[in-house]
Amino acid sequence: MSGKAHKPEFACLTRRDLLKAGVTLGGGLVLGFHLPFPGAAEGGTGKGAVFAPNAFLRIGSDGTVTIVIGKSEMGQGVYTSLPMILAEELMCDWKKVRVTSAPVDPAYNHTLFGIQVTGGSTSVRTEWERLSKAGATAREMLVAAAAREWKVEPKGCRAENGRVTGAGGKSLPYGKLAAKAAKLPVPKDAPLKSPGKPVLLGKRVPRLDTPDKVAGTAMFGIDVRLPGMRTALVARPPVFGGRVAHLDAAKAKAVPGVKDVVQVPSGVAVIATDFWSAKKGREALEVAWEEGDGATLSTAGLRDRYAALAATAGMVARKEGDVEAALGKAAKRLSAVYEVPYLAHAPMEPENCVVDLRADRCEIWTGTQMQTVDRNAAARVAGLEKEQVTLHTPFLGGGFGRRANPAADFVTEAVHVAKAAGGAGPVRVVWTREDDIKGGFYRPMWYSKLDAGLDAEGALSAWRHTIVGQSILVGTPFEAGIGKDGIDGTSVEGAKDLPYAVPNLLVDLHSPKISVPVLWWRSVGHSHTAFVVECFLDEAARAAGKDPVAFRLPLMAGHPRAKGVLELAARKAGWGTPPPKGRGRGIAVAESFGSFVAQVAEVEAQADGRIRVRRVVCAIDCGKIVNPDTIEAQMESGIVFGLTAALHGQITFARGRVEQGNFDDYPLLRLDETPEIEVHIVESGEKPGGVGEPGVPPVAPAVANALFDAEGIRLRTLPMTPEAVLSARKGA
Repeated sequence: MSGKAHKPEFACLTRRDLLKAGVTLGGGLVLGFHLPFPGAAEGGTGKGAVFAPNAFLRIGSDGTVTIVIGKSEMGQGVYTSLPMILAEELMCDWKKVRVTSAPVDPAYNHTLFGIQVTGGSTSVRTEWERLSKAGATAREMLVAAAAREWKVEPKGCRAENGRVTGAGGKSLPYGKLAAKAAKLPVPKDAPLKSPGKPVLLGKRVPRLDTPDKVAGTAMFGIDVRLPGMRTALVARPPVFGGRVAHLDAAKAKAVPGVKDVVQVPSGVAVIATDFWSAKKGREALEVAWEEGDGATLSTAGLRDRYAALAATAGMVARKEGDVEAALGKAAKRLSAVYEVPYLAHAPMEPENCVVDLRADRCEIWTGTQMQTVDRNAAARVAGLEKEQVTLHTPFLGGGFGRRANPAADFVTEAVHVAKAAGGAGPVRVVWTREDDIKGGFYRPMWYSKLDAGLDAEGALSAWRHTIVGQSILVGTPFEAGIGKDGIDGTSVEGAKDLPYAVPNLLVDLHSPKISVPVLWWRSVGHSHTAFVVECFLDEAARAAGKDPVAFRLPLMAGHPRAKGVLELAARKAGWGTPPPKGRGRGIAVAESFGSFVAQVAEVEAQADGRIRVRRVVCAIDCGKIVNPDTIEAQMESGIVFGLTAALHGQITFARGRVEQGNFDDYPLLRLDETPEIEVHIVESGEKPGGVGEPGVPPVAPAVANALFDAEGIRLRTLPMTPEAVLSARKGA
């Protein structure tokens, strides 16, 4: 493994680039982001001196502002929203802002999780203060540099639109001040500008990544090409936990273009000159698999096991009052079972990873949400120190949690392939759509058993919710966060912390261990608990003979922001007025990831049982607003993503095998199925919340509740298929 490192056909900022700019990473952190950079003015980008006051910012002598983002851009807009936060304080010329992805380095670690990761709708929430301070620090240093130049006090100077101005019409652009500012001491606590007069924040600023994506020049992981690179596809066991029993690679090696067949821990890799040759070679493989105990797994069997567990007491997640006594005294009691299936993430760009492995270093290009974990895992497999591994993060063609895997599966697999290839040059491992759908790490299957009691006035007096499903955290480095009670918080979020005041409440949990690998999926636990809670609450409202909105409002006195979005969505949707003929309206609200979202769906079910969602009205309170366009786009995206799961999505098992394989049997919502979507944003001075995930949870229950309003049938299992509608009609 020797020779010169190859450079890909795109650039991203490496540790070496930052060091050239005078930034010393990994030490001397102040306030979580300041980095000493002695001699920064001596560094450069080929355009003269560079001003690099911290890990997130470089200003060139030509005035170009390069903002270094430690988050992954997977369509959610962080390459625009995060630069807006920094630029607001820097007071730079937005037209001169450029963005680049950060190297893997502690300077970019998540302020809560302690690693470099993008997830949990936390990018804006956790970076707001850090990036604001980074921008303010640079601004103050530029002002100080201008004041020195003019021999005046800094308080007499002002930064605005990429320039510092002073008395008498004096003015200098940032580019002219960059070298001088680089020689000044970094202030420890630069003041933030007044929040009352934002220049960028709250404005509809066009996304910085749009031009390249429209032009087709944006570089995604699957687009990376290196000189001499080969492509590999891996044949994996048809059953989770299986392994190779016998391999005959002769026919595969006879396929033109196939260069090698190697066995790796995850299966058998066929390495070829191109994707098609690797695919044909994989098809020609003769592999016998030892399937193990996983071959007996079936969805029907799991359901029976979950139902049996739900009939027993689980680990108590929350207990208020005496539920059993309250249910016994209830004037009216209702019970129900709700079920949701395993779900694949199905990002439009399937998993892929390019590895250039040498004797003393390794360079990786992959769309990852979890840079630190993937880099460190790659180092372990390669037998290198983590500092010898460079990981580049190009654009991600969707993530939804699949690319934030503590197991680092698709990255370590690619390093294993490169290692087994024995230094034959860079290797690109690509997953097909079938590999992706069948490859595991799904949203868990969930089973919920509920009981509720109403008093003589129709008020909710008791609520019991038993949840059964796999823990996402068990078996990962995050398992330590579960605590002594054994409760995985991601399993019960949205159920444990109801936005409704119920005097007698019990939420308990069973976390069976199943061989199916699971992972967080967009909105995580809220993806199932919102459906269950909001639908069963709707059932309680109907049983009480009350309007679903009117039933909820008295219960939400302690959650004014949730109540606010509920009222706003209802008002904008025309709640209380008759819907168009043949349609029903349903409402749902969910608090998740620091934001509050309510949605009203207008639905009609056709004669063949197909549910047509005609309109969705969404209200969101996400606190401080960065870019309204991003918020609206993410709500629309979350609604479409949630409707895909509500109407179509399910991963099922028979004989241990996943029964779905591509978009023909794991369909996405089509354009002609997409409803009219309205998004209404609450103006709020609260701390920022997330927007990438909170749009998903309310849509499925809103649709289910609307279907009941339209036809009087209640579907408690997802997806809501035409067959389920027709069956419910017969039983109604």
